Amino acid sequence: MKPGLNSRSALILIVIAQFLGTSLWFAGNAVAPELGILLGKPGIISWITSAVQLGFIAGTLVFAFLSIPDRFPPAKVFLYSAILASFFNILITILPLNLAIILTCRFLVGFFLAGIYPVGMKIAADYFEKGLGAALGFLVGALALGTAFPYLIKGLNLSFDWKITFYVTSLLTLLGGLIISFFVPSGPYRKSNLAFDIGLIPKLSKIKGLKSAASGYFGHMWEMYTFWAFLPLVIVHLKGSEVSGSYESLLTFFVIAAGAISCAVGGLLSNRFGSRAVATTALIGSGICCLTLILVQETTPEVWISLLILWGILITADSPQFSTLVAQSVIPEYRGTALTLVNSLGFFISVVSIQFAQVLLNWFSIVEVLSFLVIGPILGLSLFRLFYLKAKASPKTY
Repeated sequence: MKPGLNSRSALILIVIAQFLGTSLWFAGNAVAPELGILLGKPGIISWITSAVQLGFIAGTLVFAFLSIPDRFPPAKVFLYSAILASFFNILITILPLNLAIILTCRFLVGFFLAGIYPVGMKIAADYFEKGLGAALGFLVGALALGTAFPYLIKGLNLSFDWKITFYVTSLLTLLGGLIISFFVPSGPYRKSNLAFDIGLIPKLSKIKGLKSAASGYFGHMWEMYTFWAFLPLVIVHLKGSEVSGSYESLLTFFVIAAGAISCAVGGLLSNRFGSRAVATTALIGSGICCLTLILVQETTPEVWISLLILWGILITADSPQFSTLVAQSVIPEYRGTALTLVNSLGFFISVVSIQFAQVLLNWFSIVEVLSFLVIGPILGLSLFRLFYLKAKASPKTY
């Protein structure tokens, strides 16, 4: 560890870098309406979102299969991933504008985000033997804030070309990679696993504690990214307008960014009540919000805006606590691979959910469609408890 860099200082730098590095996640979504007009293809937001998610899935599968976060210095993995993600993000502004190029570039952005988001959690975990729930709370909060950031850029209604969003987010991601590479060395609790073990993933699949934590995370992922992806459309519907403008973008930013605060607060609460209690409470609450949305569509803006902000708070707060439980369920040598693998499967579930919602829009309104998201919390909580009880009934094995 570099002189003077304690775990708190490292966490601050990691959080900043994570925010900067994930700012390009929804950059395509923020400018999707403009891209749709230019391409003559309205309604492409689900495709742009899914392209990033599928890229992230592919990237995390490769990273997990090769155990990259555990075999190589995570700070270097973070830096190189940030460089490549930034490159493919900005490439959209250079190549001829067509949907195939946009989707390909967004896929590759997602692929290299696999070296930023889960690797950032791995770096944080290497600095904290205790208090990991609080640390990951701040870290995932940075992800939520980074995801919301492009909507803030758009919502400020400044007179600039849509390409500026890609320029800014690419530069921020590069800065995040440099911060990690130059100022955050490997943590004191890092244990590298240099050997490539082709049977590692089957070994991980047998750990009941890991399956419990992953099940809750999967239920959360069915809900969160679909809510985020369709949030501007929900606001347009509830507001009674026809197109998304600066008002809708700013409100989208505040709803998603509210999750950054709840992640941090939930992390602090986990020190007292435990990650399991915080995650369960948040997932139950967000599931209730799924069903409540239908009831507020004919109410005043104060009511439905309050519900959306509450949903934004609850839908994110459980994520870092499920990730904490994932990290705690395996030995340190497997931690990076376990986090990356669970992320991969969770994001695959999010793609299925997004496309499922897109299909349902042919028959139902957006608020009715989002009520189907309650499937995630119900199944997630049920399996989370089932595997937890099985884990308690048998000795922990790795």
